[in-house]
Amino acid sequence: MNNAIFKYGMPENEPVRSYVPGSKDRKLLMEAYKELSETVTDIPLIIGGKEIRTGQTGKVVMPHNHRHVLATWHMAGESEVQMAIDAALKAHTAWSTVSWVERVSVTLKIAELISGKYRHLLNAATMLGQGKNAYQAEIDAVCETVDFLRFNAHFISEIYDDQPIQEKGMINRIEYRPLEGFVFSVTPFNFTAIAANLNLAPALMGNTLVWKPATTALLSNYILMQIFKEAGLPDGVINFIPGKGSLIGNQVLSHRELAGIHFTGSTGTFNQLWKGVAKNLEGYRSYPKLVGETGGKDFVVVHPSVDPQQVATALVRGAFEYQGQKCSAASRAYIPESRWPGIRSIMGGMLSQIKVGEPSDFTNFVNAVIDEASFDNIMSYIDYAKNSEHAEIAFGGTGDKTSGYFVQPTVIVTTDPHFKSMEEEIFGPVLTLYIYQDKDYDAMLRLVDSTSPYALTGSVFSSDRAILGETCRVLRYSAGNFYYNDKPTGAVVGQQPFGGARMSGTNDKAGSHMNLVRWTSPRTIKETLVPPTDFRYPFMKEDCH
Repeated sequence: MNNAIFKYGMPENEPVRSYVPGSKDRKLLMEAYKELSETVTDIPLIIGGKEIRTGQTGKVVMPHNHRHVLATWHMAGESEVQMAIDAALKAHTAWSTVSWVERVSVTLKIAELISGKYRHLLNAATMLGQGKNAYQAEIDAVCETVDFLRFNAHFISEIYDDQPIQEKGMINRIEYRPLEGFVFSVTPFNFTAIAANLNLAPALMGNTLVWKPATTALLSNYILMQIFKEAGLPDGVINFIPGKGSLIGNQVLSHRELAGIHFTGSTGTFNQLWKGVAKNLEGYRSYPKLVGETGGKDFVVVHPSVDPQQVATALVRGAFEYQGQKCSAASRAYIPESRWPGIRSIMGGMLSQIKVGEPSDFTNFVNAVIDEASFDNIMSYIDYAKNSEHAEIAFGGTGDKTSGYFVQPTVIVTTDPHFKSMEEEIFGPVLTLYIYQDKDYDAMLRLVDSTSPYALTGSVFSSDRAILGETCRVLRYSAGNFYYNDKPTGAVVGQQPFGGARMSGTNDKAGSHMNLVRWTSPRTIKETLVPPTDFRYPFMKEDCH
């Protein structure tokens, strides 16, 4: 028996590779891209470590070429959902008692496989299936995933090291048990890293899971499952069941052993899950823990003291990287009238240089949005602005879904601070600007705070230190991640723990110890070394006087 006391130190973030022309990484990435694009991958369910093919199938297509089928996938029915729940509960018995050092070892091996052997394959799958360019895939599928795993090894050390004080005659300790039952993970299309972390964070703490992946991210997610297995994750710890959300959700939510939900997706879907839990509350063994990161209407506040070049760069990057399909993407901005002409000119120059196309062309800054439903929704907001007397299209405003779901980066300028595209989440390459009078900065901040139901990310641009501090104070509850002089997106594990409140989620901060603690059910244990033998306390003795 290994009785060493392990403590994992703070790691460094995984270096982002450049994929510059002529580099070995670029060559290997394109080889993997070509291999996957020329293959139709068969994606089964994976339950208890076994591949299951139901025969009821769907197709995964490239967002930039929707006639090209990347994969066929098998859908879970009621019997497969029950099998997944049973497999998770069966695996819980052993996995929940495995040494945390062994669990960490498995996850660190996953990190090594992703950062090395499978780096280019996972990136290529994310590019092809989720429409990311090489850089966006690299910072997501590889670097952020690896960071989650390595930093979580450090965070679990800190959690288990947190023990109560001792007193003479007794020993006090806390046992960080996994939850009793199974965890249901529901993962989004837009980040491969989130799909990995929503499963592996609870698993690291000893939990077992039923995983419902997003249909449009199935290629990369299936590769993740294969990596988990190669790294030695025991069968049944994570059970992969693609399928219809309502069918899987209803069955999972009605099960007595549901212990928690780890979710990233739309606010509406999370609300439905929460209502489903409430409806079934009396039937659960324990109150399920609900951890969710949902929508955003992320803002950029610009003070008159700014450098227009810096603001324009942040707006273009923050709004249009990965086609605005990040929950943290800049979606609304408040620009002072005195600075708008300069910012507009610089943004126009930048946007005129942006190319839109498929990920294999590395000169493309913007690629396709994820699917037709998304394309149609985004274009409906653009069309609404075109037909409104309260808005104008400053840049972009067109889209084409003939061969791929391409939307040009679009900037809307509105005279109404409560215009539809200022308030509602769009999840696409659309940025709406409101131009305010310089003297009204303070009033504008109150507008920022009250405009949207969300509170995920936001940023302020100013060269005045006092303005930065005051803006941060006024917008204290407007964003869970707040940035000074930067775009409101691009949080890095270990540096900016991520999450927001209000209708943006439960703010349990992925990429920190706070998220991991949520997947535990602590038990306090007190041992009395020499138990008392007399029920009477000293104060009960008779007074001698």
